[in-house]
Amino acid sequence: MNKRSSPPGCNRRAGVRCAIYTRKSSEEGLEQAFNSLDAQRETCEAYVFSQKHEGWMVLPQMYDDGGFSGGSLDRPSLKRLLADIAAGMIDTIVVYKVNRLTRSLSDFAKIVEVFERHGVTFVSVTQSFNTTTSMGRLTLNMLLSFAQFERELAGERIRDKIAASKRKGMWMGGLPPLGYDIVDRKLVINGDEAEIVRHIFRRYAALGSVRPLKEELDSAGILSKCRLDRFGRESGGKSLARGALYLMLQNRIYRGEIVHKQASYPGEHEALIDEGLWNEVHSRLVANRVDRQSGAKAAEPSLLAGLMYDEAGERMTPTHANKRGRRYRYYVSHSLIRRGRPSGEDVGRRLPAGELESAIEARMISLLGDAGEICSAVEGPVADASCRAAMIREAARLAASWSELAPSERRSLLQRLIERIEIRRDSVTVAIRRGALLSLLAPSRTAPATGGAAADTAGIVLTIAIHLRRVGKEMRLLIAGSGDDLHKPPDRSLLRLLGQAYRFQDMAMRGNGRSIGALAEEAGVSPSYFTRVLKLSFLSPKLIRAILEGRQPSKLNGKLLTRQSGQLARDWALQADQLGIH
Repeated sequence: MNKRSSPPGCNRRAGVRCAIYTRKSSEEGLEQAFNSLDAQRETCEAYVFSQKHEGWMVLPQMYDDGGFSGGSLDRPSLKRLLADIAAGMIDTIVVYKVNRLTRSLSDFAKIVEVFERHGVTFVSVTQSFNTTTSMGRLTLNMLLSFAQFERELAGERIRDKIAASKRKGMWMGGLPPLGYDIVDRKLVINGDEAEIVRHIFRRYAALGSVRPLKEELDSAGILSKCRLDRFGRESGGKSLARGALYLMLQNRIYRGEIVHKQASYPGEHEALIDEGLWNEVHSRLVANRVDRQSGAKAAEPSLLAGLMYDEAGERMTPTHANKRGRRYRYYVSHSLIRRGRPSGEDVGRRLPAGELESAIEARMISLLGDAGEICSAVEGPVADASCRAAMIREAARLAASWSELAPSERRSLLQRLIERIEIRRDSVTVAIRRGALLSLLAPSRTAPATGGAAADTAGIVLTIAIHLRRVGKEMRLLIAGSGDDLHKPPDRSLLRLLGQAYRFQDMAMRGNGRSIGALAEEAGVSPSYFTRVLKLSFLSPKLIRAILEGRQPSKLNGKLLTRQSGQLARDWALQADQLGIH
């Protein structure tokens, strides 16, 4: 055994300092007075004692990793061992077998690199070799290759056994779900818990949503399963989270089945939930999943979901159809979804979602952009004139920036402001929550100061004149406008441009004398573009309202308006003539 050479002129350290490293993969048996780690250490100490004539001696430090796998280097005692090697405290590492140090060939290469860098040798007492020679390193690499192969082969055997056992319906361990206990390695029904599980399934089938189900279970004091592990530690006994409820409602163990890799097999245990109740709950879960896909996180969210009602008082649900790769969205009365349209009867409504949403968004933008309407809406509840003026400005800002909002943000605003939308043959009525509008427009988003008419918080009702016309199987929605033409929605490029103009105006007002070039650099645009767009903030209120309502000429878009901004007159009447808006 070669020891590290000392620099000339230095005294060589007497003896070879030996560190013994031991490891056991599982914690089983470690509580015994004499366990596997003790046996490994005793064998290694005997080997070191046999080399006493060479100056070998055992260091008193213990490097024992009990309950840690050899497939990873993330072991506390191994880390401490490597740190002591780096500190020059160790000359030789002694182990019972190579696989006690590691079972991974790549990890062993890293460890050997540390050994060689610090001049430390390595000895396995049951495999006669050391790492001081090339032959010893070759032998060691071969042994480690077989150790890694054995580890991978054992893993494959375990996985195959688990798959075969689950195909036979056997329970293969883990935490038992609520409603079952483990008896002789089998799932056995727990009577009290089983009634709780059945109650949860029945209530979900009745409520149709996990959120109210969780609230009901919390009120009833229903908790998760209490468990006690083999070390006496308790877990569970807490409120059932929504995620846990979703998993429970989809757990096929309750149908008496065992699942393995997306496939289910008849289990040895008894089912808790009958087929009828399971199918009902599963259908509700699938239906709710489809509804969520048309909600706020969808690519094309249904902005008015949950707000729409037809003239018969039936709720209209968002649906869609795909034709030639294109997605068509609709709002459909519940009766048509459940049983279809009876032959020869004109019942229920199926209306194009995009046209309906555009019409209602345009009316909301018109409300927010009309100072008179906003003043009428807030004048009673809000006594402070300066507060009312601030709310009118906030409404105008929101109207101008509406088109820049993400679909999810527009949906959130509509859901917050609108209480109910009713569709009739000749009109659409939109009931606005006055309190929500006041809260939205209040300065700094605080509650507005109210006057003596605090009770005057009745809702605001907006009416949109329409005409429903059936074209073949489709119901077309015509918005009252010029003649019988379909009233086009606001041009998004114009709305985006107006929002940008007011933003540039706000930057200029708060600029503290900064130059146009500096402001344009902050906005990320050129000075000439900043100047042209800024001038649009001085358009007449009449023109702004016409653009918000989509009444501008069809040829007028954002690009053309930007180009013409430099030639626009200061006189508001002349502006209308220049842009062709009357």
